[in-house]
Amino acid sequence: MSRIFRATVLWTIVLVAAVVLGGGCKKKEAPATAAKETTMKDMQMQTAKPVEDTNKTATTAAAASVEQTTCPVSGDKIDKNVFVEYKGKKVYFCCAQCKAAFEKEPEKYLAKLPQFAK
Repeated sequence: MSRIFRATVLWTIVLVAAVVLGGGCKKKEAPATAAKETTMKDMQMQTAKPVEDTNKTATTAAAASVEQTTCPVSGDKIDKNVFVEYKGKKVYFCCAQCKAAFEKEPEKYLAKLPQFAK
């Protein structure tokens, strides 16, 4: 094989790998069990934290325990700049692609959101 052909093949492989490994939102919809475990862990950690200020009201403590920390689509950490208001409550996401997935089927993800827990 010629040196130019080998170099071209090598660069093609490098470019494909770069696109696969670094392109866009890599977050795919996580299996329901993995996302639930993460959400439950976050909620348990928030609940387990001692209330430092004894003057806080019960409603303030309750509001803090339902703060959303993970993306309902991917289960990753949220970006407070990426959100949508749904039924009067803000829903946060890790990226614009996850926001778009939520907007297509919001009811599918409500069970993963502490602000919609019943």
